[in-house]
Amino acid sequence: MEGAKRRRDQDDDSGGENQNQNQKQERSASEDQKSPELDDDDFQETRPQSKRSRTLPPHQNLIEVVKGNVDLIPKAVKIWVERYENSPNLATSQLLSMLFEACGAKFSIKEDLLDETDVDDVVVALVNLARSGEIEDYHTSRKKEHKNFKENLVSFWNYLITESQNGPLFDKVLFDKCMDFIIALSCTPPRVYRQTATLMGLQLVTSFISVANTLGSQRETTQRQLNAETKKRPDGPLLDSLNKRLSLTHQHITTLEDMMRKIFTGLFVHRYRDVDPDIRMSCIQSLGIWISSYPSLFLQDLYLKYLGWTLNDKAAGVRKASLLALRKLYEMDENVPTLGLFTERFSNRMIEMADDVDLSAAVCAIGLVKQLLRHQLIPDDDLGPLYDLLIDQPQEIRRAIGELVYDHLIAQKFNSSPSGLTGHDDSSSEIHIFRMLQILREFSTDPILSVYVIDDVWEYMKAMKDWKCIISMLLDQNPRTGSTTDEDSTNLVRLLFASIRKAVGEKIIPSTDNRKQYHSKAQREMFENNRKDITVAMMKNYPQLLRKFMADKAKVSSLVEIVMFMKLELYSLKRQEQSFKAAVRLIKDAFFMNGEKEALRSCVKAITFCASESKGELQDFSRGKLKDLEDTLFDKLTSAIKEVKDGNDEYSLLVNLKRLYELQLLKPVLGESMYDELAMTLHDFRNLDEEVICFLLLNMHMYVVWSLHSVVNCETVSEASLSSLISKRDILFAELTYFLNGVEESRKYGNQLALRICALLAEEWCLFRKSTFESSKLEMLGYCPESVILKKFWKLCEEIFNTSDETDEEDENKEYVAETNRDVAAIAACKLVNCGVVPKVITKCIDHAAVNIIVITYQSSAMYKREVQGRIVHVNTDEDPSGWRPCFTFLETLEEKCLKTEDVQDDKEGVAVKRKGRPKKRAETERKRLFDEESGSDDDESISGGSDKEDKGDFVDEDAPLIETIRSAARRRALRGERSK
Repeated sequence: MEGAKRRRDQDDDSGGENQNQNQKQERSASEDQKSPELDDDDFQETRPQSKRSRTLPPHQNLIEVVKGNVDLIPKAVKIWVERYENSPNLATSQLLSMLFEACGAKFSIKEDLLDETDVDDVVVALVNLARSGEIEDYHTSRKKEHKNFKENLVSFWNYLITESQNGPLFDKVLFDKCMDFIIALSCTPPRVYRQTATLMGLQLVTSFISVANTLGSQRETTQRQLNAETKKRPDGPLLDSLNKRLSLTHQHITTLEDMMRKIFTGLFVHRYRDVDPDIRMSCIQSLGIWISSYPSLFLQDLYLKYLGWTLNDKAAGVRKASLLALRKLYEMDENVPTLGLFTERFSNRMIEMADDVDLSAAVCAIGLVKQLLRHQLIPDDDLGPLYDLLIDQPQEIRRAIGELVYDHLIAQKFNSSPSGLTGHDDSSSEIHIFRMLQILREFSTDPILSVYVIDDVWEYMKAMKDWKCIISMLLDQNPRTGSTTDEDSTNLVRLLFASIRKAVGEKIIPSTDNRKQYHSKAQREMFENNRKDITVAMMKNYPQLLRKFMADKAKVSSLVEIVMFMKLELYSLKRQEQSFKAAVRLIKDAFFMNGEKEALRSCVKAITFCASESKGELQDFSRGKLKDLEDTLFDKLTSAIKEVKDGNDEYSLLVNLKRLYELQLLKPVLGESMYDELAMTLHDFRNLDEEVICFLLLNMHMYVVWSLHSVVNCETVSEASLSSLISKRDILFAELTYFLNGVEESRKYGNQLALRICALLAEEWCLFRKSTFESSKLEMLGYCPESVILKKFWKLCEEIFNTSDETDEEDENKEYVAETNRDVAAIAACKLVNCGVVPKVITKCIDHAAVNIIVITYQSSAMYKREVQGRIVHVNTDEDPSGWRPCFTFLETLEEKCLKTEDVQDDKEGVAVKRKGRPKKRAETERKRLFDEESGSDDDESISGGSDKEDKGDFVDEDAPLIETIRSAARRRALRGERSK
């Protein structure tokens, strides 16, 4: 009676009729009569009876609830469901009005005309409202009150379906009508209608699946109870109740699946190829959720093919959504058998997408390929292109490939076959390092590529931080791996050095920006602890490593620099002073045992670091050894000069000049007497080797630079020191001028000396330019070169620029190639332009060579155009029109190039931005045309239709080791290099 009274009160509040109330009471009474048959509590009604009348405020309708606070939605939905039970037409009319207004159109259907209203007529009316501009876009609105509209709308339909599962969800009236309108609106021209209708339709399926899963669990429970009860008694009221319940549950699940199919065929198959990428992306995201959460219906090729097709979508977000959905599917082992045909059809495309133009999509693709490898669904010889990405520019790509390489080749998590090193623990550091060395063998000739590979794998490979293991392998003290080859030892030294730098927070890969690194307190503490661990591990064995490899130019540089990442005070705390002293002695010996740039530079940095960073007795010892090194070097240099004067070979002089130059790069060591000795040697012996001349000039230049530094930073400067500096500077200028004339007139010397002269002249002229010292006590240091010398300088720069590219390619393997290529001449010319030397040349002596070098120096940039225009704005160019013609031609060319650059940038704004440093993709990659009418989205399309183009590249035997795939990648790189040449 109380329940009936509450229902009457609610019916009065909601405007229902007495007849409907009586029908409700009869229905309730009928249920009460049937309820005694259900003895099990599991089959009682799950929705609690209403305890008090709940109605919406008269001024607040459903759309206001959706636009408002999400916390009010559950209560509003419950009240609406009760209203529907009492007055279905009224409640349905209110729900449809909310549906229309959610799409942006204020439109309603009268409750008495609801059954007679045609869906098409309503949709036409709504489209007309959109065409006339009488709609409001809540979906993409940026208003503050609408920021949660989409989330609230999705929550509303989810709560509605959950609340309706014991009533209107299965009456085949309410939701059939809602689905008809949603599907129809999703196919209309107005984008806002399609966006909102698609959002609601996709959520309906997701909520249907949630209810279906709940009912599926109930069906399984009922089936178990029925089986158990059948064993007890053959018949009875409980069995009848269980059978009825089982049949009803199955019927409800079937109804839900029919509704899912209706939305899929009516909405999804059209909208997954919508022109709006956001609609396409939401469709694919929802399909991934449906397949993973309700595989009994959706985990079949009929639905999976859409995920495969959208791997070729032109929008990166859609491709990424498809990859994420597939990765989630492959993560569940029980799905893999069903995915066999799909994998066979689309695995090649999944591998290709590891090199996608979109960074995030490429990372997702690599994660998907990792899942395929885990289930052994793709052969190893298909992975060759992926290993090329180990040396790709974007760090995210390299790290993702590094994780895959570690899991697949080093840890071999996906390999069911036994380890190549039988009888050993497959997870030991020795085995992992041995496998890493197998990979590094393919990059032995290129140390930079080796460092890239090490950086990619370092985060995942703990064995790289096992310092003792690496040291024991280098010293051939590890019984499990035995002795290593020279190639492996070189790679192992590179690995050790790179890993140590990573462990203390250093970047081992050049960064695209020069921003300073900032580390948190926890990171700094971790780096400090790693430094301590490295020092303890290396302390006793470091001298042995230096002694073993100090004569090996491929290894000594990395080994020597390791001391710079140690915590030197631990040597005293651990009472290992003798070990430290032995290491410093060996570094000094390595300096004189090697003559290559990298080894010399590393030795100088290392011994200087020890002399400055060690403490107490160890610092005194290091400084003493550094002084011994300088004295020994001067003795060797004096002896080498004497040998040249006696007519002997110049090799000893060249090597010691290199050593002196590398030492002078860090500190002033050359005395005045030795400077005079070098100048006299250069003056008296004009037929010296070109490289010897270069290093004589470089060392004289470094002496002048350090002397100028000392004078500028000294508070009181004597006239004697100024006179001495000017004298030494003039001697250097005299020698540079002599060789400048020789290079220009007699072509006696090669390109290397010409480049050195350009660089040194520009550097000296900039250092001593008059504007720097004007109106100061050092004004006498100012220097202005003669116009004749400037003309020769510009002409030499022009000739250098006109040399062929093959000249640079021939010199690219030289030791100091970075300091002796054509870029050096460009930098030298730019320095003089910035120092104000060029305008004087242009205004006082108009010369074609000067103008041409500016033209060559400033290329293809609006900035350069403005620079040249700014420098000639106050110059009378009419005095010599023919002399200025090259400059004007250059400005016109720059203008054209700037316009072309702007056009290219405008064209690129409309397409997806490609990652910097990524290679261009193959033009022949087939893609399914998703946006043509003939693209085929019908259900009868076969997932196995069509065939992918097979790679006709290097063939790798299936039985070959896994590392063969990396070898094939290396061969492809070499082939590309030959083609580019």
